Amino acid sequence: MSVVYPISNGLIREFEAHILSLSIKKDQILFNENEVCEYIYFIKKGALMGCTTHKKQQITTYISIENEFVSSISGLHGLAHSQEYVIAVEDTDLLAIHNQEINRLFLQYFELNYIFRVILEKYYKHAQQRAHIIRVGNAKERYQYFAQTNPGYLDRLPSELIASLLNVKPSTLLSVKKDFAAQEEQNKELDMWEEKLSIHMETHQSFRDKGIRLQSLAKEIGLSSHKLSIVLNSYLNKSFIDYINQYRINWIKESLRNPEIVQNFTLEALAYSAGFSSRSAFYNAFKKLVGMSPVEYTKNCCK
Repeated sequence: MSVVYPISNGLIREFEAHILSLSIKKDQILFNENEVCEYIYFIKKGALMGCTTHKKQQITTYISIENEFVSSISGLHGLAHSQEYVIAVEDTDLLAIHNQEINRLFLQYFELNYIFRVILEKYYKHAQQRAHIIRVGNAKERYQYFAQTNPGYLDRLPSELIASLLNVKPSTLLSVKKDFAAQEEQNKELDMWEEKLSIHMETHQSFRDKGIRLQSLAKEIGLSSHKLSIVLNSYLNKSFIDYINQYRINWIKESLRNPEIVQNFTLEALAYSAGFSSRSAFYNAFKKLVGMSPVEYTKNCCK
């Protein structure tokens, strides 16, 4: 908690006097529905899930792991009966402090109020995001949201719990998980080819060839034209000509940093040397990719 706000020595002593340590086994219930939750818990190690029952069906409402606080959401501070029960997903080590003690400390220590507010803000932000994606997102969007906001959960926690939390069928979750795994594998392959393409362009300066074509470049790097097209269009989100022209323009911009080149070569000469076949093609590409004409760029950036 001191990461959120500095804790006074007095509050540290209070915690040392009133915080309890406990451990529960996997599948052991921490507290039940329709009973008062008397403690606020902090997970040192392990994982817990909050559940409720609807028409005899268990519905997972949240999953929490290390370094997260857990208590009754509907009966926070023991002021009402809990509408959910909390059960251990794994063997779990906890710290606990009684609601009476935490409420007493709220009255004495400003920093605890501030820390608790930050914790609640974080919790409600995540809860709102989770509720939103459950309401409007399809299965793929829910899965993607969960994977991004809870890194490591997917490999660690049982699929049926995640399916319940995301309100999808286990079979649907499995299908979506396979699709994302296949996409991730494809992205790794595209990463590799994009890196190989970049190294080739930097090393061989193929962009300076006025007659360069997608097919010839693909052959140079040992890739099919179809795969190179996927790397450019789908992965880099660029057309072949824009990709080549970006290298040409970067080469020209780098050349313009050399005063000797600026004194001895015109813009058009640099453009032809970079691989452009005409003045108009050079000017059009430069303005499209840089946002200003070559002359404007030279005046503004090469003084």
